[in-house]
Amino acid sequence: MSLPLLTARDFEYPAIKLSGVVDHGMYLHFGNCLAGSPQQGLVVVEISTLGGDPEIARMMGEDIRFQSDLYPDRRLVFLGKTAVYSAGATFMSFFAQENRYLARGTRVMIHERLITKDIHLQGPLSTCIATLKAALNEIEASIEIQNEGFANLILGSQVSMEDVLRRAPENWYLEANEAASLGLVAAVL
Repeated sequence: MSLPLLTARDFEYPAIKLSGVVDHGMYLHFGNCLAGSPQQGLVVVEISTLGGDPEIARMMGEDIRFQSDLYPDRRLVFLGKTAVYSAGATFMSFFAQENRYLARGTRVMIHERLITKDIHLQGPLSTCIATLKAALNEIEASIEIQNEGFANLILGSQVSMEDVLRRAPENWYLEANEAASLGLVAAVL
């Protein structure tokens, strides 16, 4: 059973408004707003972000998932405004496709996780191998987490995992109507 499509009127007064870098400050604000939001009915989470920490985005997303399980009479809905880049797209992936909306002209940007790491090798050779393996394990685990997020983002859409994996390394930008036509969001307002 699919949920009814929402209209602009439903988004008039978002319960949770987020903007800026996805970081600990945003997470604290988000948590306070979520705790104070109604446990029944429609709760709109509005965000505009150029990105930030993907693990913070995942924590916020897990809070959405957890709260959805705790309060099944509450409908948590995502509204992306102007920019939903990087960690913003990660956060969006935790909302069911039918609960994702974008404002007109909004851009979504999907990319691979980034890493900046210097590896310093010094000491016994076996220690050097362990250091290199540890870095490789970190990269492989991060790719696995990234791909779980991609799978959630494209669930129920016309986008394949192969398509995301091909486009994400080059920063895939989608205009709101394109995201809707691909089924990544329910509608554009």
